[in-house]
Order: sequence, then C-alpha cells, then structure tokens
Amino acid sequence: MTYKYPVYRPYFNGREKDLVMDCIESTWISSRGRYISEFETRFANWLGVRRATTVSNGTVALHVALHALGIGPGDEVLVPALTYVATANAVRYTGATVVLVDSEPNYWQMDIRDAESKITARTKAIIPVHLYGHATDMTALMALARRKSLFVIEDCAEAIGTRIEGRNVGTFGDLACFSFFANKTITTGEGGMVVSNDDRLADRVAQLKSQAVSTSREYWHDEIGFNYRMTNMCAAIGCAQMDMVDELIARKQRIADWYKEFLEGVPVHVHETQPDTFHSFWMVSILTQDAKDRDPLRDMLKEFGVETRPLFHPIHHLDMYKEAHARFPVAEDLSSRGVNLPSYPALMRGDVATICAPIRAYFERMGNVRETVSALRDAFEVKASA
Repeated sequence: MTYKYPVYRPYFNGREKDLVMDCIESTWISSRGRYISEFETRFANWLGVRRATTVSNGTVALHVALHALGIGPGDEVLVPALTYVATANAVRYTGATVVLVDSEPNYWQMDIRDAESKITARTKAIIPVHLYGHATDMTALMALARRKSLFVIEDCAEAIGTRIEGRNVGTFGDLACFSFFANKTITTGEGGMVVSNDDRLADRVAQLKSQAVSTSREYWHDEIGFNYRMTNMCAAIGCAQMDMVDELIARKQRIADWYKEFLEGVPVHVHETQPDTFHSFWMVSILTQDAKDRDPLRDMLKEFGVETRPLFHPIHHLDMYKEAHARFPVAEDLSSRGVNLPSYPALMRGDVATICAPIRAYFERMGNVRETVSALRDAFEVKASA
C-alpha cells in the first residue's frame, strides 16, 4: 500500500548527488576515500567527542563496540526490555547473556533502579537505549556504572541531537553507537558510527572493523576481525547530511510541537520530555489510554492514508528471548498502547493537522459509542430494578 503520509522518508538537500558522483568519478567508491575521514571528523566535532569511526550500520556498531570491550561468553549485559531487537542481538553475537531491564513509565527509558537490581558478579556492561529520541537518565546510570565498575555503551541510533543539560547523548559512556539508516535523522542509506573519548578504545574499534589489519606490518592481521567498514559513497551522503543536521533537528521539534497542538484535548499521551533534556523526536509517539484502542486507531489512520507503527515489541515477547515467567510490566504496557506517527522532516503544519483529524474523530466517535452503551446499561438497570 502506498501511503499519503508514511511514517518516515529521508530528507535530502541536493548536495548528496554531487558528492556521490564525485566518488564515482574519482573511482573511490569502496571503504577508502576522503569522505570517510571527513564524515568522521565532522560528526565527532558536531557531537563533542574526541573520536568517531564509521561502520556499515548501527547493529555492527554495537557488536564491534562490545567486542572492543572484551565482552564475551560468561558475561552479562543489561539491555532495556523495550528496544529494537538489534540491541539484544548484538550482545548475543558476542556469546554474552542478555539481561533485560524494565522501563520507567514517564519517559519510557531504562529504569535505573531495576537495572541495579539485575546486576550480578557476571555483569560487565550496560547498554542504555535513548528510545525514540528521548534520553536515558545518564547521570544516574553513569553513577551506577562507576559504582559497580561496569562499561557503558550508549545506543544512540534514535537520538541524534538529543541532549542532557546541553550535552549530546553519546558523550557519556565508554563508547556510543549511532545509526544512519534511511529512517534516521541523518542518513547514509545504511551506515553507523562508533564514538568515544577514549583513544585506545577508538583505535581498537577502527582496527577490528577492518579485519583487524595490523598497523605495523603490511597485509598482516593481528586477530579475527570484521568487515564492518562504511563505503566512501555512503560517507559522502553523510557529509551532505551534516550540512543540515541542525536544521533537521529543528524541523522535527516543530513537527512535535504541531502534534501537541492538534492533539490537545484528545485522550492520547504524547511522549513527554524530562526537564533539562532536549528530546530530538526521532519519532513522535503517542500512547492511547486503553490498549484496546491502539490497533483500531491505527486501522482508521490507514484508511486515511496515514502509516503508523506500534512501539517495539518487548524483547522478552520474541521467541528467541522468551523466558519462563518473565514480566516487565511497564515495557509491556507501553508497547501495548504505543503508536509512532509520521515524523519525517518534510511534514508541514497542514500535514500534521490532516494526520491528527482522524485521531480526534476516532476518539469522538468512540466517546459517543461509550456514552450510548452507558446510557443503555443505565436504562436496563433501572428497568430491571422496577
């Protein structure tokens, strides 16, 4: 089905084509070329971090970061129960055990108190996921990690531009990982970045992503590495996207504000922003008050040409991560009621108004139905008691 309003579409400024053509004309189309280092430098400087290393996508960014920290069989890594599956999969790739953590209800991020309760002698790292563009409480999480001597890998795939007290997420942990998939705030088609303020870790990631090639001996490999390199063509697109990264983030802020305006008084809950946090709104997401309304609302929006997506399924609901009697009540509740609305940067105020109109209509109709049912029930009870 073709939607009038898809959940997302990338936003280009026109320079992407010129830079890609420059790659083709120069013949530097693979994992070497000037745009690789340019993209890394520009992204690191913009983020406020010492080092940035391009990789082929966000999932491998997490995998190589875990590997660089020596995470492996016998280790445990704390991961939010409410996240995209790649976060948990990357831990499994290393042979380590995924330990799931519930969400906090107000901002949908990892519950730090629950995380602390899950730490054992085998816990080696925590992966906070800055979900849908909000930020995990990194002050509390880093204090916990320091107290327990744990590594922190920030999953910033959905959080380009998210800040805590003016500081970008991705600058708090030992390592941080970004995604530049086509639906992310800036895109390279497929692509990712691993960043760090630790030169030793950054050097290790850079070596591991390129088959662990020796830095001192030609065509020698020091260990089993990976082919996780970004192409020069993808990096060229990234350079063009960096020209407007701040504009894109500002556009997404306006879109979120418009949704809040047009959904005022509608019985849905728009993703809130914690004080001292800048929510980059990768996705504008809402919660219905009753889980029973979530799918009928999505069906109605589909009829109007509006694509939506449910919030991620909790990891423990997926067959490969199921555990007997596992319960994460907050994550389960959020997932059952959550909807991602169209959030791409080209949306205009009129578009958002059009998208919100059937949402308002749905709840007005349901309100009338419920009032009718209530009136009939009251009448029946009165008649039965007569």
